[in-house]
Amino acid sequence: MRKAARDVADQAFARAGLYDEDGAYPAADVAALAPRGLLTATLPRELGGDRIGPLALSELLREIGAGSLPLGRLLEGHVNALDLVVRYGDDEQARLVAGEARAGKLFGVWNTDDKEGLRLLADRGRRRLQGRKILASGAGFIERPLITATDETGRRLMVIPHLQLGRRADLSSWTAHGMRASATGAVDFSGVAVERHEIVGGDGDYERQPAFSGGAWRFAAVHLGGMERLFDLLRQHLRRTGRGGDPHQAARLGQAAIATETARLWVERAAAIAEEAPEARSAEQIVAYVNLARLAVERAGLDLMELVHRSVGLQGFMRPNPIERFSRDLATYLRQPGPDRALTSAADWALRQETPSIDLWRSA
Repeated sequence: MRKAARDVADQAFARAGLYDEDGAYPAADVAALAPRGLLTATLPRELGGDRIGPLALSELLREIGAGSLPLGRLLEGHVNALDLVVRYGDDEQARLVAGEARAGKLFGVWNTDDKEGLRLLADRGRRRLQGRKILASGAGFIERPLITATDETGRRLMVIPHLQLGRRADLSSWTAHGMRASATGAVDFSGVAVERHEIVGGDGDYERQPAFSGGAWRFAAVHLGGMERLFDLLRQHLRRTGRGGDPHQAARLGQAAIATETARLWVERAAAIAEEAPEARSAEQIVAYVNLARLAVERAGLDLMELVHRSVGLQGFMRPNPIERFSRDLATYLRQPGPDRALTSAADWALRQETPSIDLWRSA
């Protein structure tokens, strides 16, 4: 599986510059995922998957992120969607998404509403959607996204409606300087009919802890993959220019190695705490650790980019240097929601514990 991911990542890296424009979608890279089993890797074996564990998944996401951060973002969203349906859906829904994943269909999770919010309304004995989602990656290219919607009684539900390719998406609002090839934009669901089997789980399942916040380690793993590529590009630059022996450059390279390895250790530990026997820990403990992990990876990524830019200089800001593209994508992708809340809530949990620090993150 790791070799398959690296092969896909190497191809994605080689053509990433071709996709680096507003509204782009890495179609060839996404198409390469299914034949190698990467779209079904996390599914249970009875659904045709490989049921890989958290460490293997972290390595898979790192490999793909090292090839293309937009592709890593899309794959991480796919993994998240499948996990939610298998976790909270019924057998019929699990078989539905597994069958579509085996057929090469990409899934995604779109949970960000515009100011009006997405509603699930009753309409002459049927149900339909009203409203939009924004910041939806893969917009126009994902046929069955997992979305959240609020019904007339205030219940927050997950829905997996079927969309037509190329319809309802508006990518014009995504003007970020990075992650341009993620086809991120707004999707108007108004009028889309929802069948009974397309409503997954119950009220509040999407935000249910610890899975909701605990799953953040997966996007941190993709961030780490981008960091590892930047570290490799820095080493290549220093070898090519013959500047690696300069003591200042060597010091920066050493600090870059520390930042990258720091992120790896946090990601792997967070994956283990969140996914391996989660019942052995409280939901608060899992969420606190993963929140700290995502912020540690963010800090390490920012430190790494500064070190790379100081070492490479202006060349690292010039297109089509891959350092420029990866830095731009990583800086954008690191901007995850609620960092201050994540930090202070983790600090609050730690403050309330009377357990010695050596035992703070161990299972009960």
